[in-house]
Amino acid sequence: MTIAKAAAIGGGVIGAGWVARLLLNGIDVAIYDPDPEASRKVGEVMKGARRAYKKMLPEGLPKEGKLTFAKTIAEAVKDADFIQESVPERLDLKHKVLAEIDTHAPANSIVGSSTSGIKPTDMQVAMKKHPERLVVGHPFNPVYLLPLVEIVGGEQTFPEAIEVAKEIYASIGMKPVVIRKEIEAFVGDRLLEAAWREALWLVKDGICTVEELDDIMRYSFGIRWAQMGMFQVYRVAGGEAGMRHFMAQFGPCLKWPWTKLMDVPEFNDELVDLIAMQSDEQSDKWSIRELEKIRDDNLVAIMEALSRQNKGKGWGAGELYNDYTKQLSKLASKKAKPALKSKAAKSATKAKAEKPVKKVTAKKSAAKPAKKAGKKKG
Repeated sequence: MTIAKAAAIGGGVIGAGWVARLLLNGIDVAIYDPDPEASRKVGEVMKGARRAYKKMLPEGLPKEGKLTFAKTIAEAVKDADFIQESVPERLDLKHKVLAEIDTHAPANSIVGSSTSGIKPTDMQVAMKKHPERLVVGHPFNPVYLLPLVEIVGGEQTFPEAIEVAKEIYASIGMKPVVIRKEIEAFVGDRLLEAAWREALWLVKDGICTVEELDDIMRYSFGIRWAQMGMFQVYRVAGGEAGMRHFMAQFGPCLKWPWTKLMDVPEFNDELVDLIAMQSDEQSDKWSIRELEKIRDDNLVAIMEALSRQNKGKGWGAGELYNDYTKQLSKLASKKAKPALKSKAAKSATKAKAEKPVKKVTAKKSAAKPAKKAGKKKG
């Protein structure tokens, strides 16, 4: 499914990242954010995204979509077939925003939430009209470059809505992964939280500094993880006998009290000051905007390197990078062509865009959700 028009609710770091990815794919976006600085902040993210995409496509970018700042949520979503909500992680705020989206958005639109940890079932209770079209679409920062998006359905989400969401995210160069069971924080953030918790202990206990810990990650397993995931890396570490040998060799150490993952360091001013001070010592020579540029340049370079592997077919994120840059190049080649369409062509395009989502709405009469809104698992 292609997106005719998108809406972004929330223009923070993540929301602006979604706006950038959509606009750079030639999609018109209406955004609502009550922050008086929203236009400037989104503009800063757009500058960084354009710069990164020019490195990906030096021959020229596609014609950007049109960005409109709406005065209300209703105005932003009124004719959008895809809506991405990216407001702060407060359930009461999510309820308020999603209820308003549900009231004013077209019945056949898909609603994705950028939440990094709230279960969709807990958010759907606020959607009285069409809770079946809500999915979690959890990205990773920067959204305009990192391709992964975790898709999670709630108790009332129709399977068809998940399939349409997969098509939508894939159409803008992302790698959708559907999480099989609904849990808080999903998969990516659960792994990150475990590493973050242990990292805080290591710094708090004086084992290493912030900079030393980052160096340990980026000069070793961080590089491995960029091209193979944890299990594939460990399969190779098992030698010719593979994963079974690795598990037999290193499994027993899981019983040793190496980590403090079950304990949480007291999150007090002393710990915050220690981490902040060491972070300042590590990175104060660069501004945040300079660090963003360095980060983006490095990410593009890593994906480009991976794109040349496997006899030019690409490996991991590099394979998707090849497909995405080809897709963007095709869009760029069309930007000089006349954009005028006949009424019949416009109607056909609109019908094509609506068709997959109509399937979701139609399903409601044939197969109702097993559980009613408001009921939680467990």
